[in-house]
Amino acid sequence: MIRDPCPAPRKTRGKPEKSSSGRQADIAAGRVRTVIRDRRDRSMMGMRRFFRHGRLLLAGALSVQYLVAGCGAAEPAKPRGNAGPQLAAPQKADGRKDGVWQPPAGGQQVSLWPGKAPNMDGVDIPPEYSETATNPDRFAGLPLTGVFNVSEPTMTIFPAKIAGNGTAMLVFPGGGFQKLAIDLEGTEVCDWLTSRGITCVLVKYRVPKSNHHYDSECDCAVTPKHLWALQDAQRAIRLVRSRAKSLSIDTGKIGVIGFSAGGYLVAQTSNIFTPAYKPVDAIDQISSRPDFAVAMFPGHLCRAGGTLDPGIKASRMTPPTFLLQAWDDPVDPICNSIVYARALDAAGVKAEVHLFAKGGHAFAMRPLGHPVEKWPSLVEDWLRETGIMEAAQGHAGLIGN
Repeated sequence: MIRDPCPAPRKTRGKPEKSSSGRQADIAAGRVRTVIRDRRDRSMMGMRRFFRHGRLLLAGALSVQYLVAGCGAAEPAKPRGNAGPQLAAPQKADGRKDGVWQPPAGGQQVSLWPGKAPNMDGVDIPPEYSETATNPDRFAGLPLTGVFNVSEPTMTIFPAKIAGNGTAMLVFPGGGFQKLAIDLEGTEVCDWLTSRGITCVLVKYRVPKSNHHYDSECDCAVTPKHLWALQDAQRAIRLVRSRAKSLSIDTGKIGVIGFSAGGYLVAQTSNIFTPAYKPVDAIDQISSRPDFAVAMFPGHLCRAGGTLDPGIKASRMTPPTFLLQAWDDPVDPICNSIVYARALDAAGVKAEVHLFAKGGHAFAMRPLGHPVEKWPSLVEDWLRETGIMEAAQGHAGLIGN
């Protein structure tokens, strides 16, 4: 049995849910069981824990220093020394940089929308900025950059570095729909994908408060009227598919990969095909359904009572899916992967699920000293088995191998 890692009670706007101490729920995919001590939104509780351990609030959003401090863990991880292949340190100094985030060399950043993004009338978001911080005890001791206050969403295209078969993947970074972990769960992921012959498209979607999120003002989970992040994700998939010829992409091999909140976007785009916005041009007539999906330590899926978000309705149209999470994730409990896996199974969707004993949250491409860090090899094997990647395309292992 797995003990609930987030024992605090849930709060909602004016109507708290009653607890049911000791109530058990079978949220199994296979024979897995867990103990749910209180009836509540498990994803929201993970977000609350995520935010309460933060150290710095800037412009109404959690600073990147919260993430560097340990992603909600009660104590920062101890140094592990040489835990595996090392990534090249980004050429950045710690601190804040005002202005629109700019991608590293080799990436072409383009706007998602021909004009103003949908449903932004009357919305006042402070100017975009990025913030970089370093903690020698986390993330291989390398700098970590977060992007805040994105009102003009973009996608950055990184061409494959070796010959491939036309596969492309859109990357959705995490950040609780408050910010974007743009390098840890963005550019570094693209480094891996492009080295495997896959065109990578990094989506810088709108934040903050752009989808289901934790609101510190009410100490509750909030789902906004307009899901900006989903709008941007759908638009990005359509835009990539519309440019398939110029990007040398196979329109039947366009997938998505997301981390944490980005993993929730993976589930949404895999199951919500009706536009979340009013079409703006001919591109919006193109399908936004991904051909395959990878959700890494997803959040926001597990709701009150250990049930799946009612907005996610898996069907035969849901693409083949790869799920991976750690049992000791202090931010997004494994319930998120389990309830989604169960829904995929019930709908007859092909899925592969990996649950690791250790790994915590937001490990992404950085070495950890635990088996979970080999997840890129597992994804590559799965892509080959599903026929997305060719047998000889790329090679197994982390960046630096």
